[in-house]
Amino acid sequence: MATLAESFLADLEELSDDEEPQQQQEAEAEGEDQDMLGGDELDNLNYDDLHAVAHLTRSERYTTIMDAVRGANAADEAGDAPPTAWAGPSEDDPTYKLLVDCNQLAVDIDNEIVVVYNFLRDRYKTKFPELESLVHNPLDYARVVQAIGNEMDVTLVDLDRLLPPATVMVVTVTATTTSGKPLSEEELKKVQDGCAMTLQLEEDKHLILKLVQQQMDRIAPNLSAAVGTEIAAQLMGVAGGLINLSKMPACNVQVLGAKRKNLAGFSSTAAQPHQGFIFASDIVQQTPPSLRPKAARLVGAKCTLLARVDAYGQDPSGTAGRNMKEEMVKKIEKWQEPPPAKTAKVLPVPDAEVKKRRGGKRYRKMKERFGMTELRKQANRMMFNQVEEEFMDGEDAIGLGVIGKDGSGRLRAVAAQQRQKLSAKAQKKFQLKNYGSSGATSGLSSSLAFTPIQGIELVNPNQAAQDDRMRGGTESYFSEYSGFKSARV
Repeated sequence: MATLAESFLADLEELSDDEEPQQQQEAEAEGEDQDMLGGDELDNLNYDDLHAVAHLTRSERYTTIMDAVRGANAADEAGDAPPTAWAGPSEDDPTYKLLVDCNQLAVDIDNEIVVVYNFLRDRYKTKFPELESLVHNPLDYARVVQAIGNEMDVTLVDLDRLLPPATVMVVTVTATTTSGKPLSEEELKKVQDGCAMTLQLEEDKHLILKLVQQQMDRIAPNLSAAVGTEIAAQLMGVAGGLINLSKMPACNVQVLGAKRKNLAGFSSTAAQPHQGFIFASDIVQQTPPSLRPKAARLVGAKCTLLARVDAYGQDPSGTAGRNMKEEMVKKIEKWQEPPPAKTAKVLPVPDAEVKKRRGGKRYRKMKERFGMTELRKQANRMMFNQVEEEFMDGEDAIGLGVIGKDGSGRLRAVAAQQRQKLSAKAQKKFQLKNYGSSGATSGLSSSLAFTPIQGIELVNPNQAAQDDRMRGGTESYFSEYSGFKSARV
């Protein structure tokens, strides 16, 4: 049986065996990091040295491209560069290759200016800590720092040619109450070198853009006519050439040059994403803010089409680009127009179209059963300045309208029988069917009547019945034509 001391020793041996591979892995990882950074760079990395932080200007690529740019600009100014016909970009064309390299170098210069600005801000914070919050543009900041230097009285420095009057006043007032201290000679020299490097980078960038703008009208005439030579050069530089730009979808062209913003915990509601080079074009900037994202999508889609036109040299004159720009401007103006006013729609004329009615014997019989009778029409009418008669039906009082108001003295109104109107041909056929061809009446009736005045008289036996029907019945209650009739129909 092993003792307690022996078990402790065994555990220590196991721990040492586990730590050896782990230490070996960490040593290998550190060796890989040193290989990636380079041994000399890792040893010489000094954040107090400007050239250790910003090393673009000392690179061979920067020197080669800038020499070619200065030579091309000098040739253009002297008129020694003859214009050549252009039938689409070629990978072997030296001018095209120089433009692609210039575009990529312009993007690198922008990033290098930001690096130098951070170096200046950290060094000059000791002298004037409030200046970075008053002057936000890196180029203006470098010019102001170069002008002020180690001067404690800012009123003696002429800043009117560098900043707007309002900003000059704020900087002057703030400098009188600042808590900064003068810089040492070594720190001041580093700051001055940083300012000189920033201004030199900006000058080189202007030379690059000048060459690009002169050559972009020949390389991509349609794209330059639509969004401008500067935006077209930036798009072509980031995409890696006009051929690569023509192969990209419109959604990717729209976000070329977009930078991720670190909001540092602030709300992202007001932040507008997908703002690339296209968002800085004149067409988008002249659009109201609410329509700018939509306008940027439109311009991105048109840039893709124009890049394909320029990539294969289909329109060297740039007419397609100018027409496309006019079309985009008109479409954006159309978006801003107010909606058309709502017009009051006129109602159709009532009964203008004859409705289709169902015909037939069954339909006519149904209309006779449910049609409005004369008695019902009289019950629905009222006479002026006369009291309407009513009768009680349980708890409801029902008015009689003008029934019995005609002054005839009748106790009740006779409901006129609803008869179907027959045509003349059908009426003649009905008479022939009932009374024969002679048209005689019933054979039991007589045309002779005995009267106490004249004795025997010749009368029409059907005349009295016809008169009673015309009058609506006799005044006698016991008349054979009266009978008992109901008011309900």
